[in-house]
Amino acid sequence: MTEAAVSEATHASVDSALSRSSWWPYVGTLLSLVVCYAKTIVVLMLPLIGQTWEFNPHLQAVLMWGFGLLTVIALYFAREKHGDWRPFYTGVAGLVIMIATLYTYYNITILFLGYLLLLAGAFANQSSIFRKLRAQIELQAAELADWNQTLEKRVQAQVTEIEKVGQLKRFLSPEVVELIVTEKNKSLLKSHRRYVAALFCDLRGFTTFSERTEPEEVIDVLQQYHKTLGQLVVDYGGTIDHRAGDGLMVFFNDPLPCDAPSLRATELAFNMLDAVQGLACEWRKFDYQLGFGIGIASGYATLGVVGDRRRSDYTAIGNSINFASRLCDHAKDGEILLNHRAYLDVEDAVEAEEIDGLQLRGVSRLQKAYRISPKR
Repeated sequence: MTEAAVSEATHASVDSALSRSSWWPYVGTLLSLVVCYAKTIVVLMLPLIGQTWEFNPHLQAVLMWGFGLLTVIALYFAREKHGDWRPFYTGVAGLVIMIATLYTYYNITILFLGYLLLLAGAFANQSSIFRKLRAQIELQAAELADWNQTLEKRVQAQVTEIEKVGQLKRFLSPEVVELIVTEKNKSLLKSHRRYVAALFCDLRGFTTFSERTEPEEVIDVLQQYHKTLGQLVVDYGGTIDHRAGDGLMVFFNDPLPCDAPSLRATELAFNMLDAVQGLACEWRKFDYQLGFGIGIASGYATLGVVGDRRRSDYTAIGNSINFASRLCDHAKDGEILLNHRAYLDVEDAVEAEEIDGLQLRGVSRLQKAYRISPKR
């Protein structure tokens, strides 16, 4: 509820309470006074119009205290609005004095005192209503302040959640992010060990290209490149570990398991190669000489979130990850290289050429790898 709504509701409450509870004691007292002085009024007015009228003093007395009783009854029911008995007791005292004066010992001063007490009861009743309403307004204001504070906390919590989702979307596919957010399955991101297929890719000749080309053109090329490959990764359900210039690391089978991660990685690689070759045709129009190579390795790796609350990345660490990176470095333009474990996973789905005695950077022993192409 907004402050305007609270104010409107409060004013409606005030008007309603005053109309039902404040005015009736005044009405009863006024009518009783009119009856009290009715004889004087009649005596003064009737001769002016040539009429006479005999006034019954007993009826006058009954009407006087009857309207006084109306005042007391109104005060009795009004106390339900504010819980204060004092206006009612004051009105009762005034009525008792009025009746005693009318039927025992008539004295105009004492009768006037009775009317003063009735009026005092009416004023006290109105004052009690205002105090009650003021307390209600203060309570509503406190509730509104508490509600606003609660709303602020909820908004902050939602903003924090949105920020977390934004961080997740940097390295997870939308489907994975949606699952984590809806199921609150944050344990998926805790450090763990799993069999994964890792894919590294980058552009050949990019360093020379960036040295000879204006920075704005380099950025334009990278935007096209990462936009195209990023959509392919999403389509195949891969997890992006990081982007570094022209380099991209993707892995499969984590944080959510998938069937045949090595096969998914090779299918993604074939589509990546086709997509970048299409981009390269456009780039060559501007004399951008860029190639594209891919390395894939399957094996066990340790995965989890690395970083702090300001910035974090979901990453994979292990020999298979390093091996995929080294294969990517060794791959020539248009080549897709696999380690032995990944090849065993996909040998029935690809054409392969074995490369033996491969010397990889940072690896002391000669390695075996496979150059693959789509199966005909």
